[in-house]
Amino acid sequence: MNATNSSTPAELVVVTGASTGIGRASARRLAADGFHVLAGVRTEAAAAEVKAGRVEPVLLDITDEGQVAALADRVGADRRPLRAVVNNAGIAVNAPIEALPLPEWRRQFDVSVFGQVAVIQALLPALLRSGGRVVNIGSTGGKVAMPGFGAYSGAKFAMEAISDSLRREVEPFGVSVAVIVPGAVRTRLTERGGATAARLAEAMTPEQRTRYAGLMTAFRATTESWGTGGLDASVVAAAVSKAIHERKPRTRYAVGRDAAVMTRLTHLVSDRLLDRMVRRTMGL
Repeated sequence: MNATNSSTPAELVVVTGASTGIGRASARRLAADGFHVLAGVRTEAAAAEVKAGRVEPVLLDITDEGQVAALADRVGADRRPLRAVVNNAGIAVNAPIEALPLPEWRRQFDVSVFGQVAVIQALLPALLRSGGRVVNIGSTGGKVAMPGFGAYSGAKFAMEAISDSLRREVEPFGVSVAVIVPGAVRTRLTERGGATAARLAEAMTPEQRTRYAGLMTAFRATTESWGTGGLDASVVAAAVSKAIHERKPRTRYAVGRDAAVMTRLTHLVSDRLLDRMVRRTMGL
């Protein structure tokens, strides 16, 4: 069935990475909209916290093929149509490119690219049957790559391309694809990303620590400012709801003034000018 402007309790929505932040806020918002939400979480403790009237937690590590297959089985066994899949699960592995070990690059892409593709592949048959939607949570980091964010932005840029390709492949069959592009948001992802960056900084060689000392100081200040001045996750959840409800969804929804500005700047200024603007924004 095609998406309409109203939902019924007889429709399913899957939200990955629903333990905290944007994922949890989206699960709650969509449950309030009337959907039955399958909320992907990684632990039993998180499942107990997330569980609510229309929010059904499911154990889901999107890098675990068995758990992704179990999710597809859960959806396939339900008589209710799958209205949407919200791909939110992700991590932030940040360090200067020179100093970031390849296993950390692989971990970033395993979760934030390959895991999301695995979920899409597993649930696309159900979406094709229902005329449902894929909603991928992007980032301004998928539009502008700041220094120190190479791996994270690389994964987000990859998902931008994958979203475009997927949209052009499946829209002829009635499945819509939208990307939510938030600016700074107050979430635990920012906190965890900062902790990861600190751990990686400790592993740098003395020469690297000297070379990138200014960058790492600016990186910490930037991420801390997001933690205090960023949007509440509920604002992003409202955009997710809109992308699912609108009869003709946009391909992208910028959320927050910084996201709108950054998205436009990439089309308006040269790379060199954008380089200077980014460095100035970070205080470099």
